[in-house]
Amino acid sequence: MNQLPQDKKIILYDGVCNYCNDKVNFIIKNDTNDSFRFVALQSETGQKIVTYLGIDKTIDSIILYEPGYAYFIKSEAVFRIIKHLSSSVKLLLLFNFIPTNIKNLLYDYIAKNRYKWYGKMEVCMIPLDEVTSKFIA
Repeated sequence: MNQLPQDKKIILYDGVCNYCNDKVNFIIKNDTNDSFRFVALQSETGQKIVTYLGIDKTIDSIILYEPGYAYFIKSEAVFRIIKHLSSSVKLLLLFNFIPTNIKNLLYDYIAKNRYKWYGKMEVCMIPLDEVTSKFIA
């Protein structure tokens, strides 16, 4: 895990999920402070990070890993990510008052249906040249 950038927050996401890839692109667009790097859960590096963190490899959730600090999953990861995005997106933090168990129920509902609603790719997306540096191989 020494090869991971220690000064960036790492988002592990479902690399074959169209909805998840759309959200990665949204984060990149609104990451004005260049806070994040991205790794597909299905990748070798993604699986190494999951193992290193001691998380069950069958996890079906976004993971926000802050090297040297902690990791967060589901709605907690989402709201921690939002805190670092551009100011207009931070309006979503208004919903953070909702109890975590209720936010996670909504998160799980969307996660359960994301392939049905948005589709699934056969392989992980290949980032465009201008954002390649934001992805960890």
